[in-house]
Amino acid sequence: MMKKFIDSKFNHFNSLTLKLASQAYVDQIKGGNKMMITMAGAMSTALIGKMGLVDMINKGAVSAITCTGANLEEDIFRLIADTQYKIIPEWRTHRAEEDLELGKTHARVTDIAIPEEYAIRKLEKLVLAEWQEALKENKPKFPYEFMFNLFRKEKIQPLIERPLEESWVYACFKHNIPIFVPGWEDSTLGNIFASYCTEVNPRPVKLQSFVVKSGIEVMLDLIRWYNATTKKTKVGFFQIGGGIAGDFPICVVPLLRADLELDVKHWSYFCQICDSTESYGSYSGARPNEKISWDKLKPESPGFVIESDATIVLPLMFSYIVESL
Repeated sequence: MMKKFIDSKFNHFNSLTLKLASQAYVDQIKGGNKMMITMAGAMSTALIGKMGLVDMINKGAVSAITCTGANLEEDIFRLIADTQYKIIPEWRTHRAEEDLELGKTHARVTDIAIPEEYAIRKLEKLVLAEWQEALKENKPKFPYEFMFNLFRKEKIQPLIERPLEESWVYACFKHNIPIFVPGWEDSTLGNIFASYCTEVNPRPVKLQSFVVKSGIEVMLDLIRWYNATTKKTKVGFFQIGGGIAGDFPICVVPLLRADLELDVKHWSYFCQICDSTESYGSYSGARPNEKISWDKLKPESPGFVIESDATIVLPLMFSYIVESL
């Protein structure tokens, strides 16, 4: 139904780009190519799993995800503490004093506020035990592997307040899809982990920084994944927002081609949903043709930029793609 609606009604400007990008995405998957989705912003807090990302994963339309540490953890926060979230419809007129009062129990993200005690501290207790076990066994892991362990051991399942099927992290766990998380230390759990490692006012529990694998190790893992995957097929790049979630993984191609001098394939497709301006050297606003000079894309690679709100665009695109496969 959504495919028929978009094919009929979306004919110009951003709507046409949305349609063409969706059709090209479908062509990539039907042609045997893989797709990486990169995720910045507060998409997990906005329930991107429910928007259709879970359906995309279950349909085989996603082979890897790169996201911020915030998106990794906030999918779980929303899963285990949904009833304690606060909707703030008047967020545009919220006064500083109101935010100060809200901050005693919640942290606001635009029109919704995350409950610290019910979400953050509850997950901290669970993952702290995983960090301690990794330290004891001298087996460091990637940030997403700790989340997968919690699902595998069914530590999260008894706490959920939303349908488990709406969690994109759980969907990745079920399908064994890697989640590359650069800059994980710039997240709530990353900050908490650092607090257990520092010598400044030491906490009762002491951890070591090696327990969570670093950004360089994430890049090494991405190099292995991209090199192995593109020996068999091509990989497209679907970017939600900007920032490190997009900049980090797209660089793996020039790294392999220029630094390692390997003749690997370019990204076979590029689409970005973002409203960042491309002026003043903005990485988040860099258009597809700029990426050609960096040896990330080829001139013939399908390239699209949809300048709109991702929470509006994604349900439309995901529905179109899933219906078409």
